[in-house]
Order: sequence, then C-alpha cells, then structure tokens
Amino acid sequence: MKKLPFVLLFLVFGFFFVCQKATTAMDIEAEKALIKSVLDNYLASIEKEDLDLYAKCVAHDADMVNFGAMGGPIIGWEALRQVIEGQNAALSETKISVSDMKIHVSADGKSGWATCLWDLNAKMEENPVSLPVRCTWLLEQREGGWVIVHFHKSVAMK
Repeated sequence: MKKLPFVLLFLVFGFFFVCQKATTAMDIEAEKALIKSVLDNYLASIEKEDLDLYAKCVAHDADMVNFGAMGGPIIGWEALRQVIEGQNAALSETKISVSDMKIHVSADGKSGWATCLWDLNAKMEENPVSLPVRCTWLLEQREGGWVIVHFHKSVAMK
C-alpha cells in the first residue's frame, strides 16, 4: 500500500512525458509548414519580381553571407537587395518548378534548414534561360517569424 503513491506518481510523470513528446512532434510539423510558407513566398517573390515580398522572407543582417547560383559571396542585406534588383531587371517570365523539398527543424525549434531542386526557366532579353539549380536554405525563428538567414544555390551539371 505504501508503494501505491510512488506508482501513481511514476504513472503521472510518464503520462506527462509522453504527452510532452507528442506535443513537440506536432509543433515541429507546424514549424516545418511555416518554413515552407516562407520558401513558397521567396519563390513567388522571384517569379513576380516582387522585392517587397522578397524582403519579408530574408533577414536584413549586415553580416549575412549568401551564395547565388553564379558569382561570389553576397555579403549583407544591401548587397543582396542589389543582386535581386539586377536579377529582376535582367530576367523576365521566370517560372520555377520545385522538387525534392526536404525541411528540417532543430530540436529547440529556433532554427531550420531545407534543401530542394529548382528547374528555373526565364528569358534574358528574348533568349530562353533554363537552369537546374540546387538550393540549401538556413532559417531562424525571430520575433517576426521565420526568416532566411543564409542560402546557397548552385547550378547542377546535367
């Protein structure tokens, strides 16, 4: 009879632990969906040449470093903004098909990363451009939600 309170206490803590794990798993899936939404908006901003939408997806850190599909490192928000403005001026009719998207969230839910493949099709002047692009994204959970803090894109060999 003296063991009954300890057994009950053990069962209560065990139940709490199981429920905590289930809640965490659900939260991780919700965070993955939020990250996917940021990446979807990023893609839409490229296709629509919408710099305002792009700016909402990406951190505005002065010391962040990104790598586009071509060229050297892009350091800081201002440099990134200029690259995207130039890209918007150079390309038109941009359409991107995404495949093999994989999204991960850290155990603490404060950072995430994703990988995917793009088939980018656009026009540069009247010339068609078709690029197979490999993408890696790093995101952080900040006060305003998830933002991209780093990306690396490279053109895949066909």
